[in-house]
Amino acid sequence: MELLYYARLMRANWLLLLLALLAGLGGAVVVTANTPPTYVAAISMLVSADDREGSVSTAIQAGVLSQQRVQSYATLLTSRRVVGQVVSERDVQSLQGSLTADVIPNTAILRVTVRDTHPARAAARANGLGAAFARLIDQIERPTPKSRPTVRITIVDDAEVPQAPVAPRPLLNLALGVLIALLTAVGALALRDRLDTTIKTAEVLQRITKSSLLGVIGYERDARKHPLIVHGNGRSSRSESFRSLRTNLQFIGVDRQPKSLVVTSCLPDEGKSSTSANLAITMAQAGWRVILVDGDLRRPCLPRYLGIEGGTGLTDVLIDQASLPEVIQTWGPSGLSVLPSGRIPPNPSELLGSQGMRAVLARLAEAYDMVIIDAPPLLPVTDAAALGAICDGALLVVRHGRTRREQVARAEELLSSINARLVGTVLNFAPARQGDYYGYGYGYASAEQAEVRDSIPVPSV
Repeated sequence: MELLYYARLMRANWLLLLLALLAGLGGAVVVTANTPPTYVAAISMLVSADDREGSVSTAIQAGVLSQQRVQSYATLLTSRRVVGQVVSERDVQSLQGSLTADVIPNTAILRVTVRDTHPARAAARANGLGAAFARLIDQIERPTPKSRPTVRITIVDDAEVPQAPVAPRPLLNLALGVLIALLTAVGALALRDRLDTTIKTAEVLQRITKSSLLGVIGYERDARKHPLIVHGNGRSSRSESFRSLRTNLQFIGVDRQPKSLVVTSCLPDEGKSSTSANLAITMAQAGWRVILVDGDLRRPCLPRYLGIEGGTGLTDVLIDQASLPEVIQTWGPSGLSVLPSGRIPPNPSELLGSQGMRAVLARLAEAYDMVIIDAPPLLPVTDAAALGAICDGALLVVRHGRTRREQVARAEELLSSINARLVGTVLNFAPARQGDYYGYGYGYASAEQAEVRDSIPVPSV
């Protein structure tokens, strides 16, 4: 399951992987083009001890001596004393850095390789090192100036001028560039996904809230200009999503069917107001007696969505300045009843938690099949919590790719602390569905701000 999850993550971010692939190819081409060709010349030398007597025992001793000497000769060959006899003093360090001396395992053969940007110079330096090293060993391995050397160096294979460079290797560079770029991109995507705590799947949302997912509202570009489902094609995916939400609500608590529902979210701009309005419209279209109450006494949005007058409404009823029949408006051909918020008061939380609000809610619950209240977000203010305590249930709207897991958990704890009933959640602004998986990488403008800015008011009927 984990492998499938990451496979879908890579598929959703295929464009980023493609850009990484192109960047890796481009980097490999640049590195290959700017790397000068390197040639390698090699010379092999045999280290042998002097066998004067020709007996078996002396031959064995000479072999052991040769293998003992060859280990130290590999280090001696790269010393300044040897290298200085081949190149000038200023080039000694350069040649030492490009020189490698290795002992072939289980033998007394010493192999020296020289790397250079010029093939002829690489071969000349390798042969020069072999001759200089043989002379040096002939000098230092004599017990006396006139005696025979105990160890001698024999050139086995002279260095030849290399015909082809060993570096750069274009195909290898391209393969490494692609591999490094893809591994970096995949690692970055996996790390970002692990560090990203926003809600992206229905399973995560259900696990955190421990409640049912009642609806998934997909993102549509037209929704920015037309937030209400009465616009355009009534069979759009958003319309079908709200009909599904309406149907799922009917199965919530068969023995305890909620008649008053507060719709809220964790933070602003998560689409709770458009969800409240469209849910109420969908229920009214199905023949329900529904009233939509604008319970957001701080930033009311419903009058702008519905194109109605919102100057008088709920607050006027709560302070006994108007009666319910005077402020309730009828909207649309389905006969949806709407109760605007009215004037913005200085104490919204106190009004929404007052006995007057309980009385108003009780009267509305008797007169209608469903009372839907658009409440402010839960975390910034306590208004939604006050409403949740007196309503039959709460519906939490979560924005895909923006609402964080810790915020949802905090909202669920807040509702539980006041004994509010969380009937379910709605995943809003979800990308196009692909099986049971919702894609990544979508960015949305501020939902409610965009809807308020671009919405076309619908005249009341």
